Amino acid sequence: MPRETHYLQMADELRARIKAGEWAVGDKLPSRARLAAEYGVGHNVAQRAMERLIIEGLLEGRAGSGTYVRRPRERLRMVRSRHREQRGGSPFRADMREQGKAGSWESHSTARVPAPEPIAERLAIAAGDLCVHTRYEFLADGQPVHLSDSWEPMAITAGTPVVLPEMGPYAGAGVVERMRSIGVDIDVAVEVPRPGRATQEQANLLGISVGDLIMLIERTYYDTQGRPVETADITVADVRWEIAYEIGMHRD
Repeated sequence: MPRETHYLQMADELRARIKAGEWAVGDKLPSRARLAAEYGVGHNVAQRAMERLIIEGLLEGRAGSGTYVRRPRERLRMVRSRHREQRGGSPFRADMREQGKAGSWESHSTARVPAPEPIAERLAIAAGDLCVHTRYEFLADGQPVHLSDSWEPMAITAGTPVVLPEMGPYAGAGVVERMRSIGVDIDVAVEVPRPGRATQEQANLLGISVGDLIMLIERTYYDTQGRPVETADITVADVRWEIAYEIGMHRD
């Protein structure tokens, strides 16, 4: 058997033992040294096997204590729909209210940030054109839900009360309502979802493990003239949320 598959085989056997109930939720597993001896493998193989199960969400490591069987996390559904933008106020807060949770967020905006080339392409502006860049951490009952990096061209919002998304009379209102207040009517949003694995920073902010599966959503809002007016990179922890798209059907 190739050496690289030893830890995968050990992970498979440990997974089967956990699912069979040999260790219950909250139970501490034997030390890695003990498991390595039991399976006749090296310490590195045992470590990689357990790390794989941590990434999968079956185990959790506790500093200075050991490795434990983790309680399954509740996985909720996040519905992406045009209707979420038509309810007024914050779409996220309304989404969380439907889940029986209190939605909130933390944010930090920086004005006059030159648009990086990929962002400029998405916004149909020149690289280096000035934008407002806002980083969000969205929470439900104080627990992280998703992250968002938002970019808005200052050519659209400069000199208006909504230039900083979370300040002024429309703070917290959402992009659609904010833009409408300055005469910019958003007509459509385009979202491109892609799977990924959590980096250290993303894991820290979302309260998950490095390497956990995440969903990355590239979202861009367009006005009635087809002009991009905001674009964002949204990061969702797959272990906690599944994403569903609601597609309306027009009847003739």
